[in-house]
Amino acid sequence: CFALAEAMWGAARGARLSFGVIMGTGVGGGLVIAPSSPSSVAFPHAWNGAQGIAGEWGHVVLVPSPDARPCYCGRRGCIETYLSGPAIESTYAARAGTPRKLVDIAHGQRDGSDAIAVEIIAECMNLYGRALATVINIVDPDVIVLGGGVSNLDVLYTDGREAVARWVFNDVLETKIVKNELGDSAGVFGAALL
Repeated sequence: CFALAEAMWGAARGARLSFGVIMGTGVGGGLVIAPSSPSSVAFPHAWNGAQGIAGEWGHVVLVPSPDARPCYCGRRGCIETYLSGPAIESTYAARAGTPRKLVDIAHGQRDGSDAIAVEIIAECMNLYGRALATVINIVDPDVIVLGGGVSNLDVLYTDGREAVARWVFNDVLETKIVKNELGDSAGVFGAALL
């Protein structure tokens, strides 16, 4: 729903193929395909796939190890277990010995006042780069729109983009990686479109 709304009215407007990423309490996504002809009266549509799971990148195993973090899906090392808001917060709490909210971790990373936050966000950017490059290498969308609480980390659009570029199977990263325009309402708008 998020991806569809952003393709219709938001940051992916006009894209032939867009991928909407949600990084919040969990990690998920959606794939949206625009009509084949610009003069077509058809609207962009979400691609569900043969099994109805198209875009479910949060459960791609990113860290294939028996010691990787367990996921509720039964596997270990899923993207969601490293890049969701709660995962970042729990990594910080385990390393620092004290809990902090994602917004505070981001602030400590941004201004350099918290060495643990700087370290954790750098690790996240490497994982984010690998994870998102996998989507680009397979689907090659025109634009990727980020949503959810984690999408508010400014570093995703700078260091994160560079991390994605390192893992993409191309010399130049052409895919735009942008912040959502519709905010928390995108999912509701997309549901109405469906």
